[in-house]
Amino acid sequence: MPIVMPVASAPTDYVTARPLELMVTASGVQVVQDENPGGKGPSLESLSAAVCGYRSAPNAADHEAFIRDAVRLMLEQAVFRGTDRRRPVLNWKSPEELQAAFDFTLDRSPTTHGHLLHLIEDTIQHSVKTGHPYFINQLFSSVDPYGLIGQWLTDALNPSVYTFEVAPVMTIMEETVLTEMRKFLGYPDGKGDGIFCPGGSIANGYAINCARFFAFPEVKTKGMHGLPRLVVYTSVDAHYSIKKLCAFEGIGSDNLYLINTDAKGKMDVGHLRQQIQRTLEEKAIPIMVSATAGTTVLGAFDPIAEIADVCHEYGIWLHVDAAWGGGALMSKKHKHLLTGIDRADSVTWNPHKMLTAPQQCSTFLTKHKNVLTESNSSCAQYLFQKDKFYDTMYDTGDKHIQCGRRADVFKFWFMWKAKGTDGLEAHVDENFDNAKYFTEMIRNRPGFKLVLEEPEYTNITFWYIPPSLRGRQNEPDFKNKLHKVAPKIKERMMKEGTMMITYQPVNDLPNFFRLVLQNSSLDQADMDYFVNEIERLGSDL
Repeated sequence: MPIVMPVASAPTDYVTARPLELMVTASGVQVVQDENPGGKGPSLESLSAAVCGYRSAPNAADHEAFIRDAVRLMLEQAVFRGTDRRRPVLNWKSPEELQAAFDFTLDRSPTTHGHLLHLIEDTIQHSVKTGHPYFINQLFSSVDPYGLIGQWLTDALNPSVYTFEVAPVMTIMEETVLTEMRKFLGYPDGKGDGIFCPGGSIANGYAINCARFFAFPEVKTKGMHGLPRLVVYTSVDAHYSIKKLCAFEGIGSDNLYLINTDAKGKMDVGHLRQQIQRTLEEKAIPIMVSATAGTTVLGAFDPIAEIADVCHEYGIWLHVDAAWGGGALMSKKHKHLLTGIDRADSVTWNPHKMLTAPQQCSTFLTKHKNVLTESNSSCAQYLFQKDKFYDTMYDTGDKHIQCGRRADVFKFWFMWKAKGTDGLEAHVDENFDNAKYFTEMIRNRPGFKLVLEEPEYTNITFWYIPPSLRGRQNEPDFKNKLHKVAPKIKERMMKEGTMMITYQPVNDLPNFFRLVLQNSSLDQADMDYFVNEIERLGSDL
């Protein structure tokens, strides 16, 4: 029996707001009452077509106009206006204000395409424009046009990359890209294995699992029961995911031994040796050292070659978390920062960071050809049949812990195809050049003080000291007062929408700003803007 229901009126800028009554039938949604047939707006027929039906497949008659309008809105407002320097990075609202301003509710009744377009507008309006040139807040930014198209096509095809039969292009493309990335690591002919992962944290988790399996293959079937206590090492400045995944995978966070860093944020190799000796004296087993290439805050690169010597001496798996710093490998000028990475057993590298592929695009790479398959495979017979009519070596899904998995490869491959390796190298070099310009600009500028005098990467960390605090460094409350400056400037810039830059303390240092650069559309005028804006927002504090 047909169901008659009212539908909320759509915004007048897309569809007439006059009330409608709809009949939901097996064949679709029909307008059964029009209380204002002479009103302004589209015809009754077009309104009927604009109402959302429940069937999931698209058809041109019902959906083409809506899809074109939605894409136009995204292009105009999210892509082009959202990256326009003359427009704000965000339109700040508190959580309470946002809940009042935005229609978050879910209803039993269908709505109209016009109302959905209005929701797209609202979503863009109230979202942070992370592609904006003045969004320098995280280790990702920019809206790469080729990556964006790659992401859209990926979603249009909606593959799950576990078998060749359902994702023929993507399975081969993954192996091609991962092989090329391993070549940049220095693995001979790109040999080894690798996977795309849902983020760098999960990639680091794969490293822990592979290292444990490599040392104790029986852990796959027998679990941790009966094994000696296992220990993992990483620096105090490493990403928190190492600690989280040690807990998650049963190693235990107490068995993650943190290694001191020097004044530049690099792992202290002497202290690493001491902690390994401590482990052996405790009758525990060292299984992995996780070095960092590009720490989150300071952008420090651990001395990979020296750490590799230690790992070789003790027979320990060496993992390098190059989620952020891996992009430097694309540059002949800057790849020396990762000297020794060819000796790593595994590497995390996120193209969505320095190389600005759309989120998310993360990889786990290893020189050991079979360790992923041997440690993770379960040979599900309903999916990974061995008697298929094609070469099942391309059914790569069994080496992942996931089953269903989106194709994160295409957007990065499409970017790489568009720009070539030379283009990616130029992109990286441009960011280093901007970082150098910014560093030199603030080095001797009144009110600015660098945390690291010589940054290695495109992280520049610094304090802004307002006039009221200058010359008062020796006063007992100076640090406490300086600690409050960055949060207040951050509050002001967000409420005005002029830029976004993050801040944090490290150890006993008061809050300082961290500028991170990976958007190669920035230029020296933008660097000037950042400095001038921080001064404008903080000079009266």
